[in-house]
Amino acid sequence: MSCLTIQRCGAVTCKRSEQNAIQVRMLADGRLNAGHAGVLLAERRGSYPLIDLHILKTSAQQGEVESGTRRKVKRLLSFQRYCHASRLLRGLVPHTPGSLHLLDDDYLGQAGHMLSKVGTWNFDIFLFDRLTNGNSLVTLMCHLFNVYGLIHHFQLDMVKLHRFLGMVQEDYHSQNPYHNAVHAADVTQAMYCYLKEPKLAEQLSPLDVFLGLMAAASHDVDHPGVNQPFLIKTRHHLASLYQNTSVLERHHWRSTVGMLRESGLLSHLPADMWQDMEQQLGSLILATDISRQNEFLLTFREHLDNQDLDLQLASHRHFMLQIALKCADICNPCRAWELSRQWSERVCEEFYRQGDLERKFDLEISPMCNQQADSVPANQIGFISYIVEPLFEEWYRFTEPSLLSQTMMGHLHKNKACWSRLRYAQTSLETQTHPQIDKLEPEGEGEEGESVP
Repeated sequence: MSCLTIQRCGAVTCKRSEQNAIQVRMLADGRLNAGHAGVLLAERRGSYPLIDLHILKTSAQQGEVESGTRRKVKRLLSFQRYCHASRLLRGLVPHTPGSLHLLDDDYLGQAGHMLSKVGTWNFDIFLFDRLTNGNSLVTLMCHLFNVYGLIHHFQLDMVKLHRFLGMVQEDYHSQNPYHNAVHAADVTQAMYCYLKEPKLAEQLSPLDVFLGLMAAASHDVDHPGVNQPFLIKTRHHLASLYQNTSVLERHHWRSTVGMLRESGLLSHLPADMWQDMEQQLGSLILATDISRQNEFLLTFREHLDNQDLDLQLASHRHFMLQIALKCADICNPCRAWELSRQWSERVCEEFYRQGDLERKFDLEISPMCNQQADSVPANQIGFISYIVEPLFEEWYRFTEPSLLSQTMMGHLHKNKACWSRLRYAQTSLETQTHPQIDKLEPEGEGEEGESVP
């Protein structure tokens, strides 16, 4: 029996067939007796709840055919874009009459120039995504794989690599304001900056770098735009499949495994090697579960207090890759204000959409998802205070501190102060609008690390 793969459907309906129910029960076991004993289950794809595809006005069967054709054309054009960009970056811009260039030379030239500065912390991923015509993740990953010589080291097939990266990028949902392919590219760029930290760079192996970049690129793949509590209380099939534990992270990992196998990217490697790589990818992606924040933070702090981190040990390097990925995943408040503010507004918009769904179906509105009660400044101040600051303070200690860490902490403190001023101004405006409300104490007063005008 071959490994079970969940195929993408052209449209997702509320009713599940009996066959799908059987598949879900089989998937719930987590492993299958297929090929080798204990082979990891590959999941692929189509978890997005209630995707509404009204763009096709024909029958469902014809729609599936057209949808499949569109995906093939999209991947073909993406490959042509990549080939052209690669030639450009090597200084070999083709001038063949009639050749297909979806991006003109000026835009590709600007994207190439940005890639020369991809290791700087002020890298504008939004601009880069526009310059690459929405292909920021594929372009960035191919570039970083070349920078580190990973293609040569692991003898990767370029066609398979691009096919895999194209599937990953495609499986992020562009309709999500936050959890989309641009977020994945942003996390990957941050991960690259962390992998270059002197304390880490001199100890990392090619496998460490490969796993770190791959986990960053795929850590939120096929994210439905709602959080785990929403999936649990709506009895989504993924919540049942993963028994309400790290539901999204497990799905991201299994989806990544499915795409690795579908593309055949690692098929030339010994079985024990690619199976170990899949397991390590899972360990990295599962570390991004925000509910495990304290677990990793306390372990990290204990290592630093005891000064017992030995990066010559593979297990310790893997732990630091987990910490680096966690930092990259929540580093938006450590960016310059203009970039940080955009990400903050995007994530809150995604939260508010979930809150609207919960209100529509008479469900309890999740924390931070009530647009009437949870403002963007209030959400960000809480997120920075309880999640971001504690982790980055320990990262600051680990780097001893590096110039990058000093830059990030500077941005973090300035951004928190900006959100505090905005929250105070918002509260003052509400008080003026509703004079019957008692005079409120200025927001942020008495909170450590916050400044109020």
